Amino acid sequence: MTALLRYQGALLLRSQRWLAPLIVYAAFVGAGIRPGDPMPDSLGFAAAGLVPVTAWLVRICVTGEPDAARDCTAAAAGPVRVHAASLLTALAGALAAGAAAAAVALLTGDRAGADPGAAALAGAVAVAACALTGAAVGALCSRPLVRRRGHAVLAGTLGSLLAWVLAFSPARAAVSALVTAARSGTVPLPLVPLAGALLLAAGAGTAACLAAARRG
Repeated sequence: MTALLRYQGALLLRSQRWLAPLIVYAAFVGAGIRPGDPMPDSLGFAAAGLVPVTAWLVRICVTGEPDAARDCTAAAAGPVRVHAASLLTALAGALAAGAAAAAVALLTGDRAGADPGAAALAGAVAVAACALTGAAVGALCSRPLVRRRGHAVLAGTLGSLLAWVLAFSPARAAVSALVTAARSGTVPLPLVPLAGALLLAAGAGTAACLAAARRG
């Protein structure tokens, strides 16, 4: 699996297709995080933006190879492992971007009324929960489950919006915990949303990998 992850990472970096989601995320963070804002608010904003960005990165990673090359890789390593490596590569890229944005929020946010250590830990959990939720959206709305590009883009956009607004969404719960903390001064760890996001991402990733195996 390590070799597959290195291969998928190299494909992603060389394709330069990661630039578009990274630029959009940087613009989102730059517009929404201002120096002096409450630290938990800024961390929540950085985490929320990861949902569509991760879904976008997943689509980039699972469509990064031509069909013939993908078939050769799947024949050598197995379609399940190849697809799983694509999903994990996208998730790793999103987590790296989220960590950078969270660092900006911690450095520029107002620390009054919030313990920086607790806020940093809660922010890290929220970043992970939102990235995992976005990975689940991307896995369900990309190849092999949704093969047409237009349908995949529309499904990924709608899925990301639903992840922001649905009451039972792990991403919304994690971000809401940080926003509430900015008002109350107490920063809880959103562990329940993280657990829900892990289960959601595992289920979506498994479904996508099994579909890749059937179609392979």
